[in-house]
Order: sequence, then structure tokens, then C-alpha cells
Amino acid sequence: MSSLSKDADAFKRILHRQDYTSWHSQPAPLDTSASNAEQAGPSSKKKRPKTNIVYSQPADTGTGTNVNTQLVYAIDHLKSTPNPMRLQDIAIVTNTPLDTDMVLLEKFKAHDRIQYDPKTDLYSYRHDFNFRNKAALLTEIQRQTRKGGGIPVRALKESWKEAPQAIEELEKEGEVLVTRTVKDGQLRMVFWNEIKPDEESGGKQVEKEFLELWHQLKVPNDVDLLKALASEGLQATAAETPIPKAPSNTKKKGKRSAPRQRQAKITNTHLKGEIDLSRDYHAPGK
Repeated sequence: MSSLSKDADAFKRILHRQDYTSWHSQPAPLDTSASNAEQAGPSSKKKRPKTNIVYSQPADTGTGTNVNTQLVYAIDHLKSTPNPMRLQDIAIVTNTPLDTDMVLLEKFKAHDRIQYDPKTDLYSYRHDFNFRNKAALLTEIQRQTRKGGGIPVRALKESWKEAPQAIEELEKEGEVLVTRTVKDGQLRMVFWNEIKPDEESGGKQVEKEFLELWHQLKVPNDVDLLKALASEGLQATAAETPIPKAPSNTKKKGKRSAPRQRQAKITNTHLKGEIDLSRDYHAPGK
């Protein structure tokens, strides 16, 4: 046993004296680049910036050099502005030679929607309606309804941008009646509500229960409707059947041309001067 313990102690001393500085005794260095890439993950990848450029559409390069194009830019800007403007201001904002180009200026002044005030030297756009508040809007709707029709909300919005909001407020107050589009429920036409929903003038709103009962009614189909009419001794109305026209086989006759008179050709030249061959011959004495 003593020899075994001596051998074990000697082996341990040899292990302590072992040199671990050689290349095969050192552990492999860690790949820091790979570990950093794994830690960063997909978020470190550069993303391309998204652009809102639509390459299939032509870019707006300005007012251009055409007189008619510059005229449209100037009129559209004045249309979107509620207040009158000076000619120089319109030219600066729209980047058009409105104050220097005489041809463009004459077309601008001759437009039927442009109004010019010589006292103030200001230009303004003439809208179909002239109002800037809810009370004036209601007065205009009343005037048009008395004439027998409503007003398109689009035309009112061109005159006053806040017209749709004012119309919705008037609708809640019961002052106007509004028609909307089926697809998205946008305001379409507006009418003045002549019968107000109050106790004095009547016009109360129909109860919700009655509306539900009314919409639950179903129209019978054509077969059941005909049977119901026949059981009551009635007959469904029918449209008048058109009488077919007889085919005309007669062809259109054109005008007949008058027969052409041909000149008689004389072949018996030896009789020339003695007998008139262009006339019928009658024997003498008959």
C-alpha cells in the first residue's frame, strides 16, 4: 500500500509541473463577432426607408409655362381663399406671372367667376352662395326649398368649408332634412324642414315600434299575389301588347327616266334628198 501511495503522490507532482501554455492546452478563443451578431438579431439589419413616391404618376413640376395652366392655378387658389386678395399676392403664392403677363391678366379678369373691386384693388371668387355662418346657411336652404328643390351639400361646401358640420347640427335640431349616400352615408342633399317636430305645428317623429313593424312587412311574390287577386275576383293589370306591323314586301320604286330619243341612222345614202327616211312611210292614195 505504501508503494501505491508513493506512486500516486509522484503522479500528482508531475501534473502540477505540466506546462499548459502550449497551443493544444489552451482553449479555443471565442468568436466574438458571431456572438455579437446572435445577440443583435434581426433588428441590427438596416431597413430600406419607405418612400411615398408613386412613379406611375407624373410629378407636380409647378405652374408650367402654358397660359391656360397658369390661369387654372390662379383661379383655384382664389377659389379656396375666403377673403379677397391683391393681384401681386396671387402671383407670388401661385408662382405665376399674373401681374406681368398681360395675356394671362386679361384672361383672369374675363373669367365669369372672378370679381374685381376697383375701390380696394382686390380680387375675389364668386361662389354660388354667399354665407359664412349657420344662420345665413339656414336662410339660404329655406330660400331654395321654397323654390321647390334642395341644395347639393357639395355646392354649399365650396362656398363655406364648415357647411357640412353646420348642416349636421341643423339636422339634430330638426331644422333641415338630409339625404345621404347609400355606400358611406355621406351628406348628399339638404332640404328645409317646414314641419317642426313640436306640439304646436305637429310633425312628431314616428315611433320606433311602428317603424320596426312597417319594415317587417314583406311583399308577396308574383305567384302568391296572382292567387290572392284571383281569390278576390280581381285580375292583375297587364301592359298593352303592341300590335306587330305587317312586313312590307313592296320595294320602293324609283322614278322612271324618260325614254331617250335616238336619231335615225340613214344607211340608204342613194335615197338621200328624195325620201325622208326619219318619218313613217305612207303609201299615196290611202
